[in-house]
Amino acid sequence: MAIVAGVDYGTLSVRVTLLDSIRGKLSTASAEYPLHRKREDPNYATQSHADHMNALVAAMRKAIGEAVIDGASVQALAIDTTGSSVICVDKNLQPLDDYYLWCDHRAKQEAHEITALAHSENLEAIAWCGGTYSHEWGFAKLLHWFRNNPEKRARFATALEHCDMVAATLCGIRDPRAIKRSVCAMGHKWLWSSKWGGLPPQSFLSKLDPLFDGIRDKLGSECLTSDRLAGHLSPEWAAKLGLRSGIPIPIGAFDAHWDALGAGCREGDVVNVIGTSTCIVAIQQKTALIPGVCGVVPGSVHPAYSAVEAGLSATGDIFEAIAKRACKKLSELVEGLEGYRAGQTGLLRMSWDNGDRTVLVNPHLGGVTFGWNLLHTTQDELYAAIEGTAMHTRIILERMAEHGVPIERVINAGGIPQRNEVLNQIYANVLNRPVLVPNGIPTSLGSGIMALMAAGAFASIEEAQDAMCLSYRTFTPDISAASVYNRLYSLYRKAYFALGTRQAEPASLGDILSELQAIAEAQSR
Repeated sequence: MAIVAGVDYGTLSVRVTLLDSIRGKLSTASAEYPLHRKREDPNYATQSHADHMNALVAAMRKAIGEAVIDGASVQALAIDTTGSSVICVDKNLQPLDDYYLWCDHRAKQEAHEITALAHSENLEAIAWCGGTYSHEWGFAKLLHWFRNNPEKRARFATALEHCDMVAATLCGIRDPRAIKRSVCAMGHKWLWSSKWGGLPPQSFLSKLDPLFDGIRDKLGSECLTSDRLAGHLSPEWAAKLGLRSGIPIPIGAFDAHWDALGAGCREGDVVNVIGTSTCIVAIQQKTALIPGVCGVVPGSVHPAYSAVEAGLSATGDIFEAIAKRACKKLSELVEGLEGYRAGQTGLLRMSWDNGDRTVLVNPHLGGVTFGWNLLHTTQDELYAAIEGTAMHTRIILERMAEHGVPIERVINAGGIPQRNEVLNQIYANVLNRPVLVPNGIPTSLGSGIMALMAAGAFASIEEAQDAMCLSYRTFTPDISAASVYNRLYSLYRKAYFALGTRQAEPASLGDILSELQAIAEAQSR
């Protein structure tokens, strides 16, 4: 028997789950921390490392209390976090600034420069992250930080992903060279792969900007999969957390990736982790290029498989924004949506309010809605927005399938599917396949499974999943609704590729409005 702690850092809170290898979940507790925004700069989003660590202490102690156990009985601790969330530190691993959170979009110009240079230099790494480097990713954020913080450059020692920074802090590591970095983080967001010897060559990075001279060496610590250890819990942090010092802490990963493990992801599954944004995760034995996805990285989700990551830049954030503009709570707008029918609003809403993460990888897009009339309501828009995110998801799944990713099951994980039955049914109808939803929130269950592996409680991740993962409820597609969504999807797909890039082939969009009206009229009969 082993008791472990799984830690999941989300956008607004940290969640701690205590698992018993025999009895399952003992308790779950969370603690919030602020997200810093600037009204004058909508691209700005930062968080404090101190706030993160204080919240972890609060959540851990609450979880221990609710489980009514001695914290000394916890045998391992594993951490997943948001990403790419980047922090710059000095030679003693002290923060020089707050995290550039994953949703900080200030580095658009830097990302464009990285993409352009990578293609002109035939850098192999750019093909493996979908052909376009994102402003949400590490090198773009780090270069933006260098360009905008000249007074702090002299003290810069290295930059870390959130999962690696938290693990290093808990292990009491003070030397940047002693840090072990996550393959998950570095492979998906930093152009790293053992295939080409790690990070891009220094010549490329220096050509990008001389401010990056020597940066490869400063980022050059060991990258490992999560079946290896980041270290062991230090006495200082053991005392703060109420745990026993010396327990193992495995290499961390991104929250959505381990959420996929916690949702039961196996080869043949695609997991939609639906929250403020959507992260779409699959694993497969082979390693193959897929244009437009966020990355194909061996060992990043499951050490024995290659992971495929894609997603939407905003999902829940779109729903919340609609409610905010109407000065209503989202929970109020959701009530009554179960009475809507496929396509009845006559609206076709693209999911580009925060740009496009996959498959166009274009941060310069904005929200587009076709079909408005004088009688449309906020609730109509919300329903159309849910339909739009489902259709965007279909585009991504089709791209993955076209390039050989096996898709036998679709699982909707994350927080939103737990409280929005209408969304799950729409996804089943739009995708025209059953959608499975865990019977409970799997957040932090994946990190708990990796902690159990570090504690030696199970022989394999699959064995741990069989023991710990939740059962599912199934949303089966409605044949009539699926037929309507096939018509609607053909319009969505045409608009998506026609409007999404400057280089798009000319396309006739003249039938979209009349076809939307025809679908709406048929659904109102």
